[in-house]
Order: sequence, then C-alpha cells, then structure tokens
Amino acid sequence: MPFSQTTDEHTEEYWKEHFENFLKPLIEENLDFEARRSEALRGDILKQIITDLVVSPVVVSNLTDNNTNVYWELGVRQSFKHGTITIAEEGIKLPFDIGGKGTLFYYPKNHLKMKGFVKQFKEAIQDCCSHPDRPDSHVLETISGRGTLFEIFRRDEAIRRLDAVLSECNKNLLILKAIAYRVRLNQQDIKNYKVPADRFRIIAIELLITNRYVDEEWAFFELAERCWNQLYGINEQLNTWRISSDSTEKFILKTNEETKNIIEGFKAKVEVARDKLSKQF
Repeated sequence: MPFSQTTDEHTEEYWKEHFENFLKPLIEENLDFEARRSEALRGDILKQIITDLVVSPVVVSNLTDNNTNVYWELGVRQSFKHGTITIAEEGIKLPFDIGGKGTLFYYPKNHLKMKGFVKQFKEAIQDCCSHPDRPDSHVLETISGRGTLFEIFRRDEAIRRLDAVLSECNKNLLILKAIAYRVRLNQQDIKNYKVPADRFRIIAIELLITNRYVDEEWAFFELAERCWNQLYGINEQLNTWRISSDSTEKFILKTNEETKNIIEGFKAKVEVARDKLSKQF
C-alpha cells in the first residue's frame, strides 16, 4: 500500500490510519495472523520490502489510486508466490492487466456493503492460508507448470543437450573408425607406426546420465551408461597404447564391432527421444 499522499483525501496520515485502524485489526482477529507493513529495521528499505513480498505467506495489495509503487510491489510478489489479495476503494478504475483478477472493493461510505467486504476479506485470507498453492498469479501460471514457458524453456534446453549427445555419438563413430584404421595400417607397415591422440568424447553422455533431463524409461539410461562405460574403458586402454601396443591393438580390433553397435544403438534411442521432445507443445 502507499506510504505517502496519493490524493488530497488520501494523505500519508490517512494511509497510516487505514492500516493501523482498519486492515490490521481485521487481519489479526485471527490470533494466528500478524499484519505488518514493510519497514527497514536496518539497511535498505527496498531490500526489506522485496524480502517481505517474497517470503510472506499472504500479501494484501491495496490498489486504490493506482499507485505505481504498489503495482511494482505487486509485480514482484506475483513473480515469486501465490497467496495475494488485491483490494481497492469503491470507484477506482483498475487497469486492464489487473482487471481480470478478483479484487475486493471496500465501501467507506456504505456500512452494509462494507460488512460484505469484511466477510469476503477474512475468507480470502483464510483461503490463502488453507490453500497456499491455489493459483492467483498470472505470472507464475505462465512461467511454471506443464505447457507453460518454464516447460518450453526446459524442453528447448533438453533438446540442445540431446543435440550435444548426438554430436558426441557422431564424433565417436568417426574416432572409432579412425582408430581401427590406424591399427590396421600399423600392422601392415611397422616402419610408419603411429599412435593416435584422439579419445572418445563422453561428457555429454555423462551429463545425460547424471541429470536425467529427459523423461525416458530406465532402459534408455541403462543404454546410456553402457555406452559411457564402453567408451571410458577404451579410452583407458588407449592411454596404454605406447607402452603395450600389441595388447592395445588386439583389444581395439576385438571390441571394434561391439563398440560400433553400442554407439549406433544409443544414438538411435537419443534421436527418438529428441524427436519426441520437439513435438511437445
């Protein structure tokens, strides 16, 4: 709510009394509730206001006189949490952005209508406490939950990560082919014996295994782990090539076809998972 004067009628003193003599007593009729306005006990008052807006279980926002600070604070609150009640004095025209929200109007000059407001206000507070996750923020509803912006961002990020896995698979198939080719050349021409420096890439696969950022069956991740273990084991063997060339080359030729099948099988599963993600929403 405003701290300072907003109209000739609604002075700084008016807002103070409005809180102390009207809202606070209504809220604290329930002994479990404590009503307070944000005040800086020390340091920056803006930081204290933001903290209160984010952590308070219930926030009441008075939109009377369309105060810009109040709307800014309401935006902060609704970017983080549900449990917000908007109220305004009768006759206030609300902007389009807030017009669809259930705002409660109070009637200072109409005793009967004011009784209705008091009843609805108390019920709204109680509802916020009893159902803290009941949506009342268009912001949170838009950016979180299935089919919303949060899910779209999550999907796009998962697709980019799967693209990295596919790129890694393609590169590993080339490396596998080059290593096997090098072994055969070494065996044919001992004078031009060479040891390749390339190693299989497994970072993107490891990220998939540890984060499990796609909703796939257990068998999918089991295949990912098998692929990672196979490539990691060959990398370890490749590191010994210079000191045990014969055993390393025999190992490479022996496991070449199996490794190729594992990579290609895993790649095919990742392609299916990526295609499924790209068709969502």
